[in-house]
Amino acid sequence: MTKVPNLYVFKDVSYLAKQLRSYVIHCQNAGLERHGKFQVAISGGSLPATLAQALLASARPNDSSDTIHWSKWQIFFADERAVPLDHADSNYRLVKSELLDKLSGDEQPTVYPINTEYLGDIQELADDYERLLINAFAAKDSVRLPVFDLILLGCGPDGHTCSLFPGHDLLRETDAWVAPIEDSPKPPAKRITLTLPVVSRGLKVAFVASGAGKKEILKRIFDTDEGALLPCGLINSGGGERVSWFTDKEAVEGVNFPPKANI
Repeated sequence: MTKVPNLYVFKDVSYLAKQLRSYVIHCQNAGLERHGKFQVAISGGSLPATLAQALLASARPNDSSDTIHWSKWQIFFADERAVPLDHADSNYRLVKSELLDKLSGDEQPTVYPINTEYLGDIQELADDYERLLINAFAAKDSVRLPVFDLILLGCGPDGHTCSLFPGHDLLRETDAWVAPIEDSPKPPAKRITLTLPVVSRGLKVAFVASGAGKKEILKRIFDTDEGALLPCGLINSGGGERVSWFTDKEAVEGVNFPPKANI
């Protein structure tokens, strides 16, 4: 029997954020137990704001299981736009302003932005980020693909995620860990992105999608054969039960796929 993704439905974003926090901390603790660090990739869009709502919330008093060990985090970017780090289109800038700038105390994560020295050469920008991943994931052992403890993603209205777009040749990339895209249908045109095999290989992959604006695309992804061929659908197929969707009721209105939980 084919393994299917987990669909979690919450009554609103505040409930979603609470459960997302618990899920991320569970992934963190598993990573710390496995190799003493937590390697996570984050995309842009509306995700960083929801992630900040989840992770910046006050920890439950006297509950060690609700602790975020920021100093053990290694934060990578699932995709990035070929722009300066302080540019309005930068995913790094978005994550920094929504989350990183609001962290207090001495515990800070290690963050891996793109090297802006290569903004003029999109292939070299991708190659440089891949070299960074090789150093982080394969410094001691040769590995075919990096395996993130967690990859956090959004879902676009066309079913794209990271900078993997429907029908694009990049969906057929099987060798590179990080690939350039120069013709993104969504501006800015020039970007780099983790490839489909890397995203699908994550130990855990979590999509966050909320609001009525998502209901049409989620119905396509979960309920139609055509939707299974969209980037989000391909990750569902490739990751199976390692993939979890955190949604609210508005986002799944009309979706027939059975939720794992409806809270």
